[in-house]
Amino acid sequence: MKIVDTEIPDIKIIEPTIFGDERGFFYESYNQDVFNALTGQEIDFVQDNHSRSGKDVLRGLHFQHAPYAQAKLVRCSVGEIFDVAVDIRPASPTRGKWLGVYLSAENKKQLWIPEGFAHGFLVVSSFAEVQYKTNNYYHPPSEGSLMWNDPTLVIDWPLAGHPILSEKDSKAPPFK
Repeated sequence: MKIVDTEIPDIKIIEPTIFGDERGFFYESYNQDVFNALTGQEIDFVQDNHSRSGKDVLRGLHFQHAPYAQAKLVRCSVGEIFDVAVDIRPASPTRGKWLGVYLSAENKKQLWIPEGFAHGFLVVSSFAEVQYKTNNYYHPPSEGSLMWNDPTLVIDWPLAGHPILSEKDSKAPPFK
């Protein structure tokens, strides 16, 4: 497993070591000891989530308020997504900055998003399945969201037209 730094220092891209031959491939998608060593943190994941969505579905931008904030380790096992994390930490020097990464079944990359970030993704293939681990349980009264097309954030979604949104996401408030 290899960790790749990003423009937002706390967000990391994780690239697995893949063993392939004529039969197919094998890789370790998660190993807690290796993950903790690579991130320099002791992370205990408590929940795994799995979604399936069609092309142009945009889920997000979601977060949970403290003390129920969630760190996430995100991967796409079928299809391809454009995964986005937005720094919403009040005292952060990168507050309001966003990072977008393509995650796919083919590239097998994962995105590590610590607490204090809003998260969302856009399906760019005909459909996609996304799994992510969280270090805190989902707590509905603590959930929050941001407008996917916030004029302050100016996220460059790879989309021609309007995405398919849930009712909740279509009513999300702006970043400011």
